[in-house]
Amino acid sequence: MLSGVKAGLVSADVLRREQQELRRHERNNKHLEEESRHSETVFRDKSGRKRDLAQEQLEQRQKAEAKSERDEQYAKWGKGLAQGRQQQQNVEDAIKEMQKPLARYIDDQDLDRMLREQEREGDPMADFIKKRKAKENKEKREKPRYNGPAPPLNRFNIWPGHRWDGVDRSNGFEQQRFARIANKKAVQELAYKWSVEDM
Repeated sequence: MLSGVKAGLVSADVLRREQQELRRHERNNKHLEEESRHSETVFRDKSGRKRDLAQEQLEQRQKAEAKSERDEQYAKWGKGLAQGRQQQQNVEDAIKEMQKPLARYIDDQDLDRMLREQEREGDPMADFIKKRKAKENKEKREKPRYNGPAPPLNRFNIWPGHRWDGVDRSNGFEQQRFARIANKKAVQELAYKWSVEDM
């Protein structure tokens, strides 16, 4: 039988001996039972190494925090950075205006600056001011760059000039060179796979 005792018709002696054997076996295993009752479960990965569950939970928590931070950043970008800055500026301006007295006098510097910065239609000096600002910005500007469709690769990774019209006038040497390099790499990879196929 599954319990280890004999099946069928048995004498009382045999039955008593079997019960004593079972009790002795249980007493021998009692200390193992006590030890295993208070022991912690050991979790292992596929390779058989012990897993550190606390460390894994910490890593998962950090990943979740990074993901929530990234989602928050994307939500902020989705609303529009310029619009957010403009809204913040409007709030700051409103707070600044609320702190001022209701009446504005002729020597109010903020009002004077605001009126000077406004551009009016038909202002003869507006063109002069625009040219001067453009000249100041031009001195700060970088060199112009090409910003059309992606150009064909070359072996020096040089980007085309900003006046390039997008027409490839080469004799095809660069494309042939890249094709030869790719073909050579593919042949080497195929040869390696063929050489280790039997192993």
